[in-house]
Amino acid sequence: MEIASTERLVVRDWTQTPEDLDVVYDIYSREEVMRWLGGGKGRLTDPAEAPARVRLWHERHAAYAGRWGLWAIESRATGRAVGSVLLKPLPGRDGVTHTDDLEVGWHLHPDAQGHGYATEAARAVLAREFATGTRQVYAVVTPGNEPSIAVTRRLGMTHLGPRTDWYGGLELETFVLQRPA
Repeated sequence: MEIASTERLVVRDWTQTPEDLDVVYDIYSREEVMRWLGGGKGRLTDPAEAPARVRLWHERHAAYAGRWGLWAIESRATGRAVGSVLLKPLPGRDGVTHTDDLEVGWHLHPDAQGHGYATEAARAVLAREFATGTRQVYAVVTPGNEPSIAVTRRLGMTHLGPRTDWYGGLELETFVLQRPA
């Protein structure tokens, strides 16, 4: 299912096709990606784990009927996924219970970084969400992840400093974007 699109990108559901599963494994098995996502927890170590990861994402977000989720960012030029963009409720201090706070985030293959894909995909899903009346969306970034912090700046997000409100109390650099007036 297509979630959003731009001139260069399509934001869509991840699928169980061999092409998507190869990209999922290639992204989520990499140390340089996973070190910023929960300190590397959940890093894939075998390509056979990719189908279960995609199923987990679909199951975890099924109740949101496409409004929120973790989706593939596909390049129109290549027809291939280059990363993920997410929009979902932030898990609270217990790491499980969802809060009323929404998070936008992105995970790109290292070869796709530096092309503006994260900013472009995030803008598309944020515009879609703000059109529903949502007032604000957060981004939480592991301290030191300068490329992701740069994306928050390009999105026009306001830096709130380190906070421990979500993800089991981890200290994360927190940014917020208010719905445009």
